[in-house]
Amino acid sequence: MTTMTEASVREFKMPDVGEGLTEAEILKWYVQPGDTVTDGQVVCEVETAKAAVELPIPYDGVVRELRFPEGTTVDVGTSIIAVEVGGGAAQAPAEQPQAAAAQPQPQAAAEPADEPKPEGRQPVLVGYGVSTSSTKRRPRKGPEVAFPAPARAIQAELNGHAPAVDRPRPLAKPPVRKLAKDLGVDLAAITPSGPDGVITREDVHAAATTVTAPETVAQAPAATRPAPAPVAAHDGARETRVPVKGVRKATAAAMVGSAFTAPHVTEFVTVDVTRTMKLVEELKQDKEMQGLRVNPLLLIAKALLVAIKRNPDVNASWDEANQEIVLKHYVNLGIAAATPRGLIVPNIKDAHDKTLPQLAEALGELVSTAREGKTSPGAMQGGTVTITNVGVFGVDTGTPILNPGESAILAIGAIKLQPWVHKGKVKPRQVTTLALSFDHRLVDGELGSKVLADVAAILEQPKRLITWA
Repeated sequence: MTTMTEASVREFKMPDVGEGLTEAEILKWYVQPGDTVTDGQVVCEVETAKAAVELPIPYDGVVRELRFPEGTTVDVGTSIIAVEVGGGAAQAPAEQPQAAAAQPQPQAAAEPADEPKPEGRQPVLVGYGVSTSSTKRRPRKGPEVAFPAPARAIQAELNGHAPAVDRPRPLAKPPVRKLAKDLGVDLAAITPSGPDGVITREDVHAAATTVTAPETVAQAPAATRPAPAPVAAHDGARETRVPVKGVRKATAAAMVGSAFTAPHVTEFVTVDVTRTMKLVEELKQDKEMQGLRVNPLLLIAKALLVAIKRNPDVNASWDEANQEIVLKHYVNLGIAAATPRGLIVPNIKDAHDKTLPQLAEALGELVSTAREGKTSPGAMQGGTVTITNVGVFGVDTGTPILNPGESAILAIGAIKLQPWVHKGKVKPRQVTTLALSFDHRLVDGELGSKVLADVAAILEQPKRLITWA
Protein backbone atom coordinates (compact mmCIF):
# COMPACT_ATOMS: atom_id res chain seq x y z
CA MET A 1 0.00 0.00 0.00
CA THR A 2 1.47 3.32 -1.09
CA THR A 3 1.05 6.31 1.21
CA MET A 4 1.01 9.82 -0.29
CA THR A 5 3.14 11.97 2.01
CA GLU A 6 3.82 15.17 0.12
CA ALA A 7 0.59 15.46 -1.86
CA SER A 8 -3.04 14.52 -1.33
CA VAL A 9 -6.18 14.65 -3.42
CA ARG A 10 -8.86 17.17 -2.42
CA GLU A 11 -12.40 16.86 -3.66
CA PHE A 12 -14.21 20.09 -4.52
CA LYS A 13 -17.94 19.58 -4.09
CA MET A 14 -20.82 21.37 -5.81
CA PRO A 15 -21.65 24.19 -3.38
CA ASP A 16 -25.03 25.65 -2.54
CA VAL A 17 -24.51 28.86 -4.51
CA GLY A 18 -28.03 30.11 -3.89
CA GLU A 19 -30.30 29.95 -0.89
CA GLY A 20 -31.19 26.31 -0.38
CA LEU A 21 -30.83 25.25 -4.03
CA THR A 22 -30.33 21.52 -4.42
CA GLU A 23 -28.68 21.17 -7.85
CA ALA A 24 -26.80 23.02 -10.57
CA GLU A 25 -25.84 22.31 -14.19
CA ILE A 26 -22.19 22.47 -15.23
CA LEU A 27 -22.15 24.87 -18.18
CA LYS A 28 -18.42 25.12 -18.88
CA TRP A 29 -15.11 23.87 -17.54
CA TYR A 30 -12.26 26.39 -17.58
CA VAL A 31 -9.60 23.83 -16.63
CA GLN A 32 -8.58 20.33 -17.73
CA PRO A 33 -6.72 17.46 -16.00
CA GLY A 34 -3.06 18.41 -15.53
CA ASP A 35 -3.73 22.17 -15.26
CA THR A 36 -2.35 24.03 -12.28
CA VAL A 37 -4.92 25.94 -10.24
CA THR A 38 -4.56 28.53 -7.49
CA ASP A 39 -6.74 29.59 -4.57
CA GLY A 40 -9.55 31.80 -5.89
CA GLN A 41 -9.23 30.74 -9.55
CA VAL A 42 -12.52 30.11 -11.37
CA VAL A 43 -12.60 26.50 -12.55
CA CYS A 44 -16.12 26.22 -13.95
CA GLU A 45 -19.41 27.99 -14.58
CA VAL A 46 -22.64 26.46 -13.34
CA GLU A 47 -26.29 27.37 -13.76
CA THR A 48 -28.73 27.11 -10.89
CA ALA A 49 -32.46 27.69 -10.97
CA LYS A 50 -31.74 31.38 -10.44
CA ALA A 51 -28.60 32.39 -12.31
CA ALA A 52 -25.26 31.42 -13.78
CA VAL A 53 -22.44 31.47 -11.23
CA GLU A 54 -18.69 30.93 -11.59
CA LEU A 55 -17.06 28.69 -8.99
CA PRO A 56 -13.57 29.45 -7.63
CA ILE A 57 -11.38 26.66 -6.28
CA PRO A 58 -10.46 27.22 -2.60
CA TYR A 59 -6.92 25.79 -2.70
CA ASP A 60 -3.76 25.46 -4.82
CA GLY A 61 -2.83 22.31 -6.71
CA VAL A 62 -3.03 20.36 -9.97
CA VAL A 63 -6.29 19.15 -11.50
CA ARG A 64 -6.41 15.37 -11.30
CA GLU A 65 -9.89 14.68 -12.67
CA LEU A 66 -13.13 16.37 -13.79
CA ARG A 67 -15.90 14.25 -12.34
CA PHE A 68 -18.66 15.30 -14.74
CA PRO A 69 -18.79 16.59 -18.34
CA GLU A 70 -20.35 19.90 -19.36
CA GLY A 71 -24.13 19.82 -19.51
CA THR A 72 -24.50 17.52 -16.49
CA THR A 73 -26.85 18.48 -13.65
CA VAL A 74 -25.17 17.69 -10.32
CA ASP A 75 -26.61 17.61 -6.81
CA VAL A 76 -25.25 20.01 -4.22
CA GLY A 77 -22.58 18.30 -2.13
CA THR A 78 -21.39 16.01 -4.94
CA SER A 79 -17.69 16.08 -5.84
CA ILE A 80 -17.17 17.69 -9.26
CA ILE A 81 -13.37 18.02 -9.49
CA ALA A 82 -10.37 16.31 -7.87
CA VAL A 83 -7.27 18.42 -7.23
CA GLU A 84 -3.89 17.16 -6.04
CA VAL A 85 -2.54 19.53 -3.41
CA GLY A 86 0.51 19.65 -1.21
CA GLY A 87 4.26 19.76 -1.72
CA GLY A 88 4.19 17.26 -4.57
CA ALA A 89 1.76 19.25 -6.66
CA ALA A 90 4.44 20.41 -9.09
CA GLN A 91 5.21 16.80 -10.06
CA ALA A 92 1.54 15.82 -10.30
CA PRO A 93 1.27 15.79 -14.11
CA ALA A 94 4.13 13.26 -14.41
CA GLU A 95 2.66 11.08 -11.68
CA GLN A 96 -0.89 11.29 -12.99
CA PRO A 97 -1.08 7.92 -14.86
CA GLN A 98 0.06 5.97 -11.82
CA ALA A 99 -2.11 7.88 -9.38
CA ALA A 100 -5.12 7.73 -11.68
CA ALA A 101 -5.05 3.96 -11.53
CA ALA A 102 -5.63 4.14 -7.81
CA GLN A 103 -8.48 6.64 -8.20
CA PRO A 104 -12.10 5.45 -8.27
CA GLN A 105 -14.17 5.83 -11.43
CA PRO A 106 -15.76 9.26 -12.10
CA GLN A 107 -19.11 8.26 -10.65
CA ALA A 108 -17.51 7.15 -7.37
CA ALA A 109 -16.22 10.46 -6.06
CA ALA A 110 -13.11 9.84 -3.95
CA GLU A 111 -12.89 11.37 -0.50
CA PRO A 112 -9.68 12.53 1.22
CA ALA A 113 -8.26 10.00 3.65
CA ASP A 114 -8.70 12.34 6.62
CA GLU A 115 -12.19 13.56 5.71
CA PRO A 116 -15.27 11.47 6.60
CA LYS A 117 -17.88 10.96 3.93
CA PRO A 118 -21.08 12.92 4.45
CA GLU A 119 -24.27 11.01 5.13
CA GLY A 120 -26.43 11.82 2.10
CA ARG A 121 -26.36 15.08 0.19
CA GLN A 122 -25.37 18.14 2.23
CA PRO A 123 -25.39 21.79 1.06
CA VAL A 124 -21.84 23.12 1.04
CA LEU A 125 -21.02 26.82 0.91
CA VAL A 126 -17.97 28.11 -0.92
CA GLY A 127 -16.69 29.87 2.16
CA TYR A 128 -13.45 28.06 2.89
CA GLY A 129 -11.48 31.03 4.07
CA VAL A 130 -8.25 32.21 2.50
CA SER A 131 -5.61 29.53 2.28
CA THR A 132 -1.91 30.23 1.87
CA SER A 133 -1.18 30.98 -1.76
CA SER A 134 1.74 32.26 -3.76
CA THR A 135 -0.56 34.55 -5.72
CA LYS A 136 -0.03 38.20 -4.84
CA ARG A 137 -3.20 40.22 -4.33
CA ARG A 138 -3.81 43.94 -4.18
CA PRO A 139 -4.18 45.20 -0.62
CA ARG A 140 -7.79 45.82 0.41
CA LYS A 141 -9.30 47.94 3.11
CA GLY A 142 -10.06 46.01 6.27
CA PRO A 143 -9.35 42.36 7.08
CA GLU A 144 -9.71 39.69 4.44
CA VAL A 145 -12.62 37.36 5.09
CA ALA A 146 -14.14 34.21 3.68
CA PHE A 147 -16.67 35.05 0.97
CA PRO A 148 -19.72 33.06 -0.17
CA ALA A 149 -19.75 31.85 -3.77
CA PRO A 150 -21.13 34.95 -5.56
CA ALA A 151 -18.73 37.32 -3.77
CA ARG A 152 -15.71 35.10 -4.40
CA ALA A 153 -16.71 34.74 -8.03
CA ILE A 154 -16.55 38.51 -8.45
CA GLN A 155 -12.90 38.48 -7.40
CA ALA A 156 -11.83 35.54 -9.52
CA GLU A 157 -10.59 35.45 -13.10
CA LEU A 158 -13.29 34.86 -15.73
CA ASN A 159 -11.00 33.28 -18.29
CA GLY A 160 -10.23 30.30 -16.07
CA HIS A 161 -6.43 30.67 -16.24
CA ALA A 162 -4.29 30.84 -13.15
CA PRO A 163 -2.99 34.34 -12.45
CA ALA A 164 0.74 34.88 -12.64
CA VAL A 165 2.52 34.43 -9.35
CA ASP A 166 4.67 37.53 -9.82
CA ARG A 167 1.96 40.10 -10.36
CA PRO A 168 -1.27 41.10 -8.59
CA ARG A 169 -4.65 39.96 -9.88
CA PRO A 170 -6.37 42.85 -11.72
CA LEU A 171 -9.50 44.26 -10.13
CA ALA A 172 -12.60 44.44 -12.35
CA LYS A 173 -16.30 43.67 -12.18
CA PRO A 174 -17.58 40.48 -13.87
CA PRO A 175 -19.13 42.31 -16.88
CA VAL A 176 -15.82 44.10 -17.48
CA ARG A 177 -13.89 40.83 -17.27
CA LYS A 178 -16.33 39.25 -19.74
CA LEU A 179 -15.82 42.19 -22.11
CA ALA A 180 -12.04 41.84 -21.85
CA LYS A 181 -12.27 38.13 -22.55
CA ASP A 182 -14.44 38.67 -25.63
CA LEU A 183 -12.13 41.37 -27.00
CA GLY A 184 -8.97 39.39 -26.31
CA VAL A 185 -7.60 41.96 -23.87
CA ASP A 186 -5.25 40.97 -21.03
CA LEU A 187 -6.54 42.69 -17.89
CA ALA A 188 -3.10 42.49 -16.30
CA ALA A 189 -1.72 44.76 -19.04
CA ILE A 190 -4.28 47.52 -18.43
CA THR A 191 -3.65 50.59 -16.28
CA PRO A 192 -6.91 51.01 -14.30
CA SER A 193 -8.64 54.38 -14.18
CA GLY A 194 -11.45 53.48 -11.79
CA PRO A 195 -11.53 54.16 -8.05
CA ASP A 196 -9.26 52.00 -5.89
CA GLY A 197 -7.52 50.63 -8.97
CA VAL A 198 -10.60 49.03 -10.56
CA ILE A 199 -10.54 48.48 -14.34
CA THR A 200 -13.52 50.02 -16.18
CA ARG A 201 -15.21 49.25 -19.49
CA GLU A 202 -13.55 52.32 -20.99
CA ASP A 203 -10.14 50.97 -19.99
CA VAL A 204 -10.87 47.70 -21.78
CA HIS A 205 -12.13 49.41 -24.94
CA ALA A 206 -9.07 51.67 -24.99
CA ALA A 207 -6.76 48.68 -24.62
CA ALA A 208 -8.60 46.80 -27.36
CA THR A 209 -7.69 49.45 -29.92
CA THR A 210 -3.99 48.76 -29.33
CA VAL A 211 -4.23 45.01 -29.89
CA THR A 212 -2.75 44.00 -33.23
CA ALA A 213 -5.49 41.57 -34.19
CA PRO A 214 -8.47 42.09 -31.88
CA GLU A 215 -11.33 39.65 -31.97
CA THR A 216 -14.60 40.62 -33.59
CA VAL A 217 -17.44 42.11 -31.57
CA ALA A 218 -18.53 39.81 -28.77
CA GLN A 219 -21.28 37.49 -29.80
CA ALA A 220 -24.56 37.32 -27.96
CA PRO A 221 -24.60 35.06 -24.90
CA ALA A 222 -26.81 32.61 -26.75
CA ALA A 223 -24.14 32.14 -29.42
CA THR A 224 -21.19 31.75 -27.07
CA ARG A 225 -22.83 29.02 -25.01
CA PRO A 226 -24.77 26.46 -27.08
CA ALA A 227 -28.09 25.41 -25.62
CA PRO A 228 -28.44 21.85 -24.36
CA ALA A 229 -29.22 19.51 -27.24
CA PRO A 230 -32.85 18.37 -27.34
CA VAL A 231 -33.64 14.72 -26.91
CA ALA A 232 -34.52 14.37 -30.58
CA ALA A 233 -33.39 16.67 -33.40
CA HIS A 234 -35.90 17.93 -35.98
CA ASP A 235 -35.09 15.60 -38.88
CA GLY A 236 -38.62 15.00 -40.04
CA ALA A 237 -39.82 14.11 -36.56
CA ARG A 238 -43.24 15.47 -35.62
CA GLU A 239 -42.22 16.36 -32.07
CA THR A 240 -39.12 17.51 -30.23
CA ARG A 241 -38.73 17.31 -26.47
CA VAL A 242 -36.60 19.85 -24.65
CA PRO A 243 -35.67 19.28 -20.96
CA VAL A 244 -37.08 21.90 -18.59
CA LYS A 245 -34.41 22.93 -16.11
CA GLY A 246 -32.48 25.86 -14.68
CA VAL A 247 -34.03 29.31 -14.89
CA ARG A 248 -36.95 28.19 -17.07
CA LYS A 249 -37.92 25.46 -14.60
CA ALA A 250 -37.76 27.84 -11.64
CA THR A 251 -39.74 30.50 -13.51
CA ALA A 252 -42.48 28.04 -14.41
CA ALA A 253 -42.84 26.88 -10.82
CA ALA A 254 -42.88 30.46 -9.52
CA MET A 255 -45.51 31.60 -12.01
CA VAL A 256 -47.79 28.66 -11.27
CA GLY A 257 -47.42 29.31 -7.55
CA SER A 258 -48.16 33.00 -7.98
CA ALA A 259 -51.13 32.54 -10.31
CA PHE A 260 -52.85 30.07 -7.99
CA THR A 261 -51.95 31.78 -4.71
CA ALA A 262 -52.46 35.51 -5.21
CA PRO A 263 -55.86 36.62 -6.59
CA HIS A 264 -54.85 38.71 -9.61
CA VAL A 265 -56.64 41.80 -10.84
CA THR A 266 -55.46 43.67 -13.96
CA GLU A 267 -56.46 47.19 -14.97
CA PHE A 268 -55.58 49.05 -18.17
CA VAL A 269 -55.15 52.63 -19.28
CA THR A 270 -54.18 54.09 -22.66
CA VAL A 271 -52.22 57.33 -22.43
CA ASP A 272 -50.66 60.00 -24.62
CA VAL A 273 -46.92 59.94 -23.84
CA THR A 274 -45.79 62.47 -26.45
CA ARG A 275 -44.42 64.88 -23.85
CA THR A 276 -42.54 62.07 -22.11
CA MET A 277 -40.92 61.04 -25.39
CA LYS A 278 -39.82 64.66 -25.96
CA LEU A 279 -38.38 64.77 -22.45
CA VAL A 280 -36.41 61.59 -23.16
CA GLU A 281 -34.77 63.27 -26.15
CA GLU A 282 -33.97 66.38 -24.10
CA LEU A 283 -32.42 64.32 -21.29
CA LYS A 284 -30.16 62.57 -23.78
CA GLN A 285 -28.57 65.96 -24.46
CA ASP A 286 -28.31 66.90 -20.78
CA LYS A 287 -24.71 66.89 -19.50
CA GLU A 288 -25.86 65.36 -16.20
CA MET A 289 -27.08 62.29 -18.11
CA GLN A 290 -24.11 61.87 -20.45
CA GLY A 291 -22.95 58.27 -20.70
CA LEU A 292 -26.13 56.94 -19.07
CA ARG A 293 -28.91 54.86 -20.56
CA VAL A 294 -31.82 57.26 -21.17
CA ASN A 295 -35.00 55.77 -22.63
CA PRO A 296 -38.76 55.72 -21.96
CA LEU A 297 -38.32 52.89 -19.43
CA LEU A 298 -36.30 55.22 -17.22
CA LEU A 299 -39.09 57.80 -16.96
CA ILE A 300 -41.77 55.12 -16.60
CA ALA A 301 -39.81 53.62 -13.72
CA LYS A 302 -39.51 57.03 -12.10
CA ALA A 303 -43.24 57.63 -12.63
CA LEU A 304 -44.07 54.34 -10.89
CA LEU A 305 -41.81 55.23 -7.96
CA VAL A 306 -43.58 58.58 -7.57
CA ALA A 307 -46.96 56.86 -7.76
CA ILE A 308 -45.90 54.43 -5.03
CA LYS A 309 -44.77 57.35 -2.87
CA ARG A 310 -48.21 58.90 -3.27
CA ASN A 311 -49.92 55.55 -2.56
CA PRO A 312 -47.54 53.71 -0.20
CA ASP A 313 -50.01 50.97 0.78
CA VAL A 314 -49.54 49.38 -2.65
CA ASN A 315 -45.97 48.46 -1.72
CA ALA A 316 -46.64 45.46 0.52
CA SER A 317 -46.58 41.68 0.77
CA TRP A 318 -48.85 39.02 2.22
CA ASP A 319 -47.60 36.89 5.12
CA GLU A 320 -49.75 33.77 4.92
CA ALA A 321 -48.19 32.06 7.94
CA ASN A 322 -48.87 34.95 10.31
CA GLN A 323 -51.93 36.30 8.49
CA GLU A 324 -50.38 39.76 8.26
CA ILE A 325 -49.89 42.41 5.61
CA VAL A 326 -46.27 43.58 5.57
CA LEU A 327 -45.97 47.21 4.47
CA LYS A 328 -42.62 47.95 2.82
CA HIS A 329 -41.04 51.35 3.43
CA TYR A 330 -38.57 50.81 0.62
CA VAL A 331 -38.93 49.93 -3.06
CA ASN A 332 -36.80 47.24 -4.67
CA LEU A 333 -37.84 47.79 -8.27
CA GLY A 334 -37.78 44.65 -10.42
CA ILE A 335 -37.15 44.85 -14.16
CA ALA A 336 -38.15 41.77 -16.17
CA ALA A 337 -35.35 40.84 -18.57
CA ALA A 338 -35.40 38.23 -21.34
CA THR A 339 -32.09 36.33 -21.49
CA PRO A 340 -30.86 33.23 -23.37
CA ARG A 341 -31.58 31.23 -20.21
CA GLY A 342 -35.15 32.52 -19.87
CA LEU A 343 -36.95 35.36 -18.15
CA ILE A 344 -35.33 36.74 -15.02
CA VAL A 345 -36.35 39.65 -12.79
CA PRO A 346 -33.39 41.34 -11.09
CA ASN A 347 -34.27 44.35 -8.99
CA ILE A 348 -32.79 47.72 -8.16
CA LYS A 349 -32.33 47.89 -4.41
CA ASP A 350 -33.77 50.99 -2.69
CA ALA A 351 -34.84 52.49 -6.00
CA HIS A 352 -37.03 55.00 -4.15
CA ASP A 353 -33.93 56.81 -2.84
CA LYS A 354 -32.22 57.23 -6.20
CA THR A 355 -32.00 60.39 -8.25
CA LEU A 356 -32.79 60.18 -11.96
CA PRO A 357 -29.10 59.84 -12.96
CA GLN A 358 -28.59 57.18 -10.27
CA LEU A 359 -31.67 55.30 -11.45
CA ALA A 360 -30.42 55.47 -15.05
CA GLU A 361 -27.03 54.09 -14.00
CA ALA A 362 -28.64 51.27 -12.02
CA LEU A 363 -30.92 50.36 -14.94
CA GLY A 364 -28.00 50.31 -17.35
CA GLU A 365 -25.95 48.05 -15.09
CA LEU A 366 -28.92 45.75 -14.49
CA VAL A 367 -29.62 45.32 -18.21
CA SER A 368 -25.96 44.83 -19.17
CA THR A 369 -25.39 42.25 -16.45
CA ALA A 370 -28.55 40.34 -17.41
CA ARG A 371 -27.61 40.24 -21.10
CA GLU A 372 -24.17 38.89 -20.21
CA GLY A 373 -25.77 36.18 -18.09
CA LYS A 374 -24.00 37.34 -14.92
CA THR A 375 -26.97 38.32 -12.76
CA SER A 376 -26.36 37.04 -9.23
CA PRO A 377 -29.04 35.23 -7.19
CA GLY A 378 -29.04 38.09 -4.67
CA ALA A 379 -29.99 40.58 -7.39
CA MET A 380 -33.20 38.64 -8.01
CA GLN A 381 -34.33 38.45 -4.40
CA GLY A 382 -36.27 40.89 -2.26
CA GLY A 383 -38.23 42.66 -5.00
CA THR A 384 -41.38 44.57 -4.05
CA VAL A 385 -42.88 45.70 -7.40
CA THR A 386 -41.90 44.95 -11.00
CA ILE A 387 -42.00 46.50 -14.47
CA THR A 388 -42.19 44.34 -17.60
CA ASN A 389 -41.74 46.01 -20.98
CA VAL A 390 -43.68 43.90 -23.47
CA GLY A 391 -43.65 46.83 -25.88
CA VAL A 392 -40.12 45.99 -27.04
CA PHE A 393 -41.67 43.01 -28.86
CA GLY A 394 -44.27 45.18 -30.55
CA VAL A 395 -47.03 44.02 -28.19
CA ASP A 396 -49.72 46.54 -27.26
CA THR A 397 -50.47 45.23 -23.76
CA GLY A 398 -50.86 42.12 -21.61
CA THR A 399 -51.97 40.77 -18.25
CA PRO A 400 -48.71 40.15 -16.37
CA ILE A 401 -48.46 37.62 -13.54
CA LEU A 402 -47.12 38.87 -10.24
CA ASN A 403 -43.64 37.97 -9.13
CA PRO A 404 -44.08 35.73 -6.05
CA GLY A 405 -44.17 37.81 -2.87
CA GLU A 406 -44.78 41.11 -4.67
CA SER A 407 -47.91 43.23 -4.68
CA ALA A 408 -47.98 44.69 -8.20
CA ILE A 409 -46.47 44.49 -11.68
CA LEU A 410 -46.72 47.13 -14.40
CA ALA A 411 -46.68 46.11 -18.07
CA ILE A 412 -45.66 48.68 -20.69
CA GLY A 413 -47.05 48.28 -24.18
CA ALA A 414 -45.54 49.43 -27.46
CA ILE A 415 -45.35 53.22 -27.93
CA LYS A 416 -46.83 54.02 -31.34
CA LEU A 417 -48.03 57.01 -33.35
CA GLN A 418 -51.82 56.92 -33.21
CA PRO A 419 -54.65 59.34 -33.96
CA TRP A 420 -55.50 61.12 -30.72
CA VAL A 421 -57.74 64.01 -29.74
CA HIS A 422 -55.36 66.73 -28.57
CA LYS A 423 -56.61 70.24 -27.77
CA GLY A 424 -59.85 69.56 -29.58
CA LYS A 425 -58.27 68.23 -32.76
CA VAL A 426 -57.33 64.76 -33.98
CA LYS A 427 -53.57 64.60 -34.28
CA PRO A 428 -50.89 61.88 -34.50
CA ARG A 429 -49.56 61.38 -30.96
CA GLN A 430 -47.26 58.91 -29.24
CA VAL A 431 -49.60 56.56 -27.38
CA THR A 432 -49.13 53.48 -25.21
CA THR A 433 -51.25 51.18 -23.05
CA LEU A 434 -50.27 50.39 -19.46
CA ALA A 435 -51.51 47.34 -17.56
CA LEU A 436 -51.23 47.00 -13.78
CA SER A 437 -51.76 43.60 -12.15
CA PHE A 438 -52.03 43.53 -8.38
CA ASP A 439 -52.74 41.15 -5.51
CA HIS A 440 -56.35 41.78 -4.52
CA ARG A 441 -55.66 40.58 -0.97
CA LEU A 442 -53.39 43.59 -0.54
CA VAL A 443 -54.64 46.09 -3.07
CA ASP A 444 -58.30 46.86 -3.61
CA GLY A 445 -59.70 48.33 -6.80
CA GLU A 446 -59.54 51.91 -5.57
CA LEU A 447 -55.88 51.76 -4.56
CA GLY A 448 -54.85 49.93 -7.73
CA SER A 449 -56.72 52.43 -9.87
CA LYS A 450 -55.06 55.38 -8.12
CA VAL A 451 -51.58 53.96 -8.70
CA LEU A 452 -52.23 53.29 -12.38
CA ALA A 453 -53.88 56.67 -12.88
CA ASP A 454 -50.93 58.45 -11.24
CA VAL A 455 -48.43 56.69 -13.51
CA ALA A 456 -50.49 57.64 -16.56
CA ALA A 457 -50.87 61.26 -15.40
CA ILE A 458 -47.10 61.63 -14.95
CA LEU A 459 -46.35 60.18 -18.38
CA GLU A 460 -48.91 62.50 -19.94
CA GLN A 461 -47.53 65.54 -18.09
CA PRO A 462 -43.96 64.64 -16.99
CA LYS A 463 -43.61 67.97 -15.13
CA ARG A 464 -45.54 66.17 -12.38
CA LEU A 465 -42.28 64.37 -11.62
CA ILE A 466 -41.29 67.70 -10.05
CA THR A 467 -44.59 68.86 -8.59
CA TRP A 468 -45.50 65.45 -7.10
CA ALA A 469 -42.06 64.27 -6.03
